[in-house]
Amino acid sequence: MKPTIAITMGDPCGVGPEIVLKAVASRRVLAVANPIVVGDYTLLATVAGKLSLRFPKKRIVDVPALGTKEIVPGRPTKKSGAAMLRYIEHAVCLVQGGKAAAIVTAPINKAAAKKAGFAFPGHTEYLAHLTGAKEFCMMLGGADLKVVLVTIHEPIKKVPSLITTDAVLKSIRITDRAFKGEFGITRPRIAVAGLNPHAGEEGAMGTEDKEIIAPAVKRAARAGIDVTGPLPADTLFYRAAKKKEFDVVIAMYHDQGLGPLKLLHFEDGINCTLGLPIIRTSVDHGTAYDIAWQGRASHLSLVNAITTAAEMAHRLGKG
Repeated sequence: MKPTIAITMGDPCGVGPEIVLKAVASRRVLAVANPIVVGDYTLLATVAGKLSLRFPKKRIVDVPALGTKEIVPGRPTKKSGAAMLRYIEHAVCLVQGGKAAAIVTAPINKAAAKKAGFAFPGHTEYLAHLTGAKEFCMMLGGADLKVVLVTIHEPIKKVPSLITTDAVLKSIRITDRAFKGEFGITRPRIAVAGLNPHAGEEGAMGTEDKEIIAPAVKRAARAGIDVTGPLPADTLFYRAAKKKEFDVVIAMYHDQGLGPLKLLHFEDGINCTLGLPIIRTSVDHGTAYDIAWQGRASHLSLVNAITTAAEMAHRLGKG
């Protein structure tokens, strides 16, 4: 049995409608999953007609949230923000109700969502709220590199105060558990990046690495986790991506981890939330308003996100 994967339409004003239509027609997707699109039926039909795309009417779970005339490509509004949140909520309900094995999310616009009452930094935190998850991590990756973040969407000036031994240890534990379960790696090799240049160089360039990060790594290692660090970030990503010394890197903050990741996987990378009681993957790109509804958007990241979700569901025995 191929698992049913619920795919949210994302921001109606962005590339979401286009890429979901392309993805559900992909042979790679149909070979491993039964994809269904959670979104607005009429709007999807409009986009399909405009771009001469196949319209999979039997694969659409209609969540009518706005009129087609209210949507202008590239111009998000409060109503489009409310609509994208409804798609997410409905998809989560499908998984929680046993009607889907996983959800895959197309990109949303946080500013428009906030106009509609969205009070979370992003998708990840909202899904944790909807599912009741207390401990979770954002992972982004591709074939060559996978990165987990200790802090996610935080201003750089706040990062040092948020890097605690407990936060780093939690990220290591969640990563180890997820890679053993959802990714099927018996003993994942985890590398932890330092916060400061040269991982602090024994305190000469900052004490956080020695006093905060290193104790977390030692505690995880004593618990039997294959973890190394803190390691200098300027060489760590090369060792992970090119020399294949590690299966995953835990980075301290957003741009430390996602700069190297997007250099390698800008078009085909995916996002995965670790620690949720449901499987969730996503594209690793934004709404791309400049090319919305023009037939130019790549659906490769979404295809990879769907096939990854299907593989995870299969490993966990979810139909």
